[in-house]
Amino acid sequence: MGLLEDWHKKAYNQNANQQALSRLWNDYFAKEKDIYAQLLKNPDEEVKGTVKELAEKYGITVEYMTAFLDGIQESLKTPNPIENDLSEDTEVSLAFDKEKLYKNMVAADANWLYDLPEWDAIYDEKERKRLYLEQKKSGTYIAPKKIYPNDPCPCGSGKKYKKCHGRNVQ
Repeated sequence: MGLLEDWHKKAYNQNANQQALSRLWNDYFAKEKDIYAQLLKNPDEEVKGTVKELAEKYGITVEYMTAFLDGIQESLKTPNPIENDLSEDTEVSLAFDKEKLYKNMVAADANWLYDLPEWDAIYDEKERKRLYLEQKKSGTYIAPKKIYPNDPCPCGSGKKYKKCHGRNVQ
């Protein structure tokens, strides 16, 4: 069984004590925040190493590094091989796409991450707001305006829709 599968069994266990699970996630989120703060200080630097080396570098367990790799996977420039047989000795990279990372943090409603002060040096407030709104709108379906038979035809003829382009619509 791989590290990722072990983490998923522990972190998403529906039969686990809910308080213990909540403590696990709160502890993980605090450590995750610290790692992102460090990574965002030098966003263009590619951090590489084995899972174990990176866990040691950031002062966390291999289990938490596995969770971190799972969380950042969608934002990486080149995805890591985390699905199959991830082990302590697997070589991984944390080179991320800044825009993807910010949007993925917004999509996850992780305000403790997308509000990190380290983002200020990367994007100004206007750009962060644009990225935030772009991400939020990306999941919103906007239905086209309904045209009723007695509405003016959208073609601009001045006729009612039912007497113009709506004539052959059932």
